[in-house]
Amino acid sequence: MDKFVPYDKMSKKEQKKIDSAKRGSWNGVDPATKVVESDKKRYKRKPKHKNEDWE
Repeated sequence: MDKFVPYDKMSKKEQKKIDSAKRGSWNGVDPATKVVESDKKRYKRKPKHKNEDWE
């Protein structure tokens, strides 16, 4: 029977094995969040008046 070793004291390799075993699959779901952009709240880098001369 193996001795109990706390997670913090395990080697990085052993921790990685345990973490990968616990991790599940997303089954084709994209984990990135989808946000609808709003024109009113977004910061616009383009100048407001592109063709006007200010001089």
